[in-house]
Amino acid sequence: MPDALLLVVLVAAVAIGWWLGRRERRGNRDPLPPNTLSRDYFVGLNYLLNEQPDRAIETFVSALEVNSETIDTHITLGNLFRTRGEADRAVKIHQNLLARPTLTARQSEQVQLELARDFLHLGLFDRSERLLQQLVNDSSHDDFRHAAKRLLADLYDREGEWQAAFDVAYPALIRQHEDIRRAAAHWLCELADQERRSASPGLARKHLRRALSIDPRCVRANLLLAALAQDTAHYREAIRILMRIPDQDLDMMPIVLEPLHHAYRMLDDEAGLVDCLERLLERAHVTSLIILLAETQRKRQGLQVAIELVSEQLNRAPSLGALDYLLDLYQHQQQEQGAPDNRLQLLKQHTHTLLAARPRHRCQRCGFAGQPLHWQCPSCRSWGTTRPITGIEGE
Repeated sequence: MPDALLLVVLVAAVAIGWWLGRRERRGNRDPLPPNTLSRDYFVGLNYLLNEQPDRAIETFVSALEVNSETIDTHITLGNLFRTRGEADRAVKIHQNLLARPTLTARQSEQVQLELARDFLHLGLFDRSERLLQQLVNDSSHDDFRHAAKRLLADLYDREGEWQAAFDVAYPALIRQHEDIRRAAAHWLCELADQERRSASPGLARKHLRRALSIDPRCVRANLLLAALAQDTAHYREAIRILMRIPDQDLDMMPIVLEPLHHAYRMLDDEAGLVDCLERLLERAHVTSLIILLAETQRKRQGLQVAIELVSEQLNRAPSLGALDYLLDLYQHQQQEQGAPDNRLQLLKQHTHTLLAARPRHRCQRCGFAGQPLHWQCPSCRSWGTTRPITGIEGE
């Protein structure tokens, strides 16, 4: 049994035992049938000791009367079902609690919040939204109103309603929570991307500037601003914007290289590209940067210059990607000399296989890894936490 589940069920058992003791001390005048409640309690404990948590929970729920003293235990049990992936059972418990006329205003709002979470887990967004909107508008407790806003922003995020999510989070949640601030910048980037596709560059830039004012480290906002500049052939402006990104986050330098290369190519300025790449290489030893610089120098100055460049960088720091590219260069050199070596081809096959099998990006929060760069992690749904993988097999 997982440790968290064991802890929660044990707490429930202790709470029920405490409540039974209070009933006996009070000399309840209208007790349940003799031994019924205590028998259920000990049956539940027996299930718990035999590592049968599902039966233990069912027994405790049926044994525990709903009143002002047991409401928190019922809520905890309902939440336990939800965390175990049984949100439909959690809904039944929380709806049963909400129907009780004896709940205080605070207890009622707490149950509504948990019920909204249940519906969110079940994908019943409309029901969850109604409960959360009611709490945001009518709750007299700041903590519940704050929690409802966070859940509502998350709900809109799941539905791709970026403007609605931003409106709920602004300004209080954005000021108080770093993860919401980072997410809000990406919501604005999503809106900017929509405006760009609908040929409204002015509105797109407005969203992106606001994103940067909220989160100055939002790399995506500058990447989109550079794309907007390239859309209108303002390539020097695009280069200037792209060069901000290494200052924001040096680890994200690889995403700059393709649009940077495109801008210099459109300007027909290979010398400028080489100078720019060499300056970037002084700041970070990045495999894709080494390969782009070497390939550019190969076209300008020949194969041997590219081989010497990559060899020098490999002596500074090992890199599977740079080694794979160096093998390509050696094969081209042998073809020019008319003396191909099958051993190089074998090595090339091995390095290519290793590179094809490795992921290129990893979420810094949950560890999800994959080939493409996801601005929002598909696993934990965090915004802006995915980075290029570094090291011998990475950048």
